[in-house]
Amino acid sequence: MRYLVTGGAGFIGSNFVRHLLVERPDAEVVNLDALTYAGHTASLEGVLDDPRHRFVHGNICDGAVVQGAMEDVDVVFNLAAESHVDRSIIEDAPFVRTNVLGTATLLAAALARGVSRFVQVSTDEVYGELAWRDPADGDPKAPRFSEDTPLAPRSPYSASKAAADHLASAYHATHGMDVVITRSSNNYGPYQYPEKLIPLMITRALRDEPLPVYGDGLYVRDWLHVADHCRGLLAAADRGRAGRVYNFGGDSEWTNLSVVRELLGIVGKPESLIEHVTDRPGHDRRYAIDASRAKTELGWRPETDFHEGLRRTVEWYLGNEAWCADATSSR
Repeated sequence: MRYLVTGGAGFIGSNFVRHLLVERPDAEVVNLDALTYAGHTASLEGVLDDPRHRFVHGNICDGAVVQGAMEDVDVVFNLAAESHVDRSIIEDAPFVRTNVLGTATLLAAALARGVSRFVQVSTDEVYGELAWRDPADGDPKAPRFSEDTPLAPRSPYSASKAAADHLASAYHATHGMDVVITRSSNNYGPYQYPEKLIPLMITRALRDEPLPVYGDGLYVRDWLHVADHCRGLLAAADRGRAGRVYNFGGDSEWTNLSVVRELLGIVGKPESLIEHVTDRPGHDRRYAIDASRAKTELGWRPETDFHEGLRRTVEWYLGNEAWCADATSSR
């Protein structure tokens, strides 16, 4: 088998490339990445020179590059994306270009190349927001996003991802392409660029810098360790039904403020570092994933306890200060 992973030098992508090389010892992995600010070959340390791994520096909007990278590929995993909501509010054009036009370029190439399966990797943010609830109340009947929840994106980023999902679905309906769409909740773990909540708070706390928390800090997210997400992506490729959507969530809802406090406890820093800042526009109040379909049809479930996963993530950043410096330098 030959797999193409787009965005394979990014956070989830680099973790997934490693996962593929371990779980598929006879497979070849082609890794296509534009190496934008959030993609780094340093994230591929230890696998960059693996003979089963071929890195291609290129943009998914470049049809010629994509056609070349997709030669003799059996399965495509599209993880290439602009993904930071704050950046999409400031300038949305890069999000439309990469997330929509890039996905269209990949789908057209996959159709031309006769790729066996195309896995479109998306986000729970395409569903919009849920009514707020306190995660501490433990209500098992609290509403969550299912695969049948109508798409209602509320940021330029999530709108661009919803558009990409619609394109993927359209290729399945129109051309009969074997497409599977996955949507996951917030990921965390090693190699995440330090602009997202958890790595940002870790790196700032270690420098005794203020920790900026939007608004009241009570925005709720469902946290999924990247290793569990990687297992889900491969399960979707192996056992998912063509044209189907699969949600992956960690069954672990936390408010942003409680996550920050947990991190401070792990690194031994005072809560006085927390600084509430002006909220961003259109901030979704709550996300939560119902992953019943993935559990039933794919035999998948999250395995990483959030407390333990967070502690391991902190330890990784403590032991990889050089990676953090390289990732953020001249960006």
